[in-house]
Amino acid sequence: MGMDQPQRNRKSIRLKDYDYSHPGSYFVTVLVRNRECLLGEVIKGEMKLSEMGKIVENVWNELPTRYPCVGLDEFVIMPNHIHGIIVMGQSHS
Repeated sequence: MGMDQPQRNRKSIRLKDYDYSHPGSYFVTVLVRNRECLLGEVIKGEMKLSEMGKIVENVWNELPTRYPCVGLDEFVIMPNHIHGIIVMGQSHS
């Protein structure tokens, strides 16, 4: 983080003694740097993906191909972030 950017003091929602390497379903959120709206825009209530948004969608959908123990559940792309559920520890071969 650069010196000119304010540091956000966010409380971690991670469980203190939980081992996140265990199989299970995990809700993930990934934000675009500086919260820039690079992934698309909402037009008339519908998300229209930009080229970057389409790349993110393709990479998400290919995760089980690259990582056989990863399964995918719900996923949504917003203009400046994504939300998804990854299911770890499943074999999809």
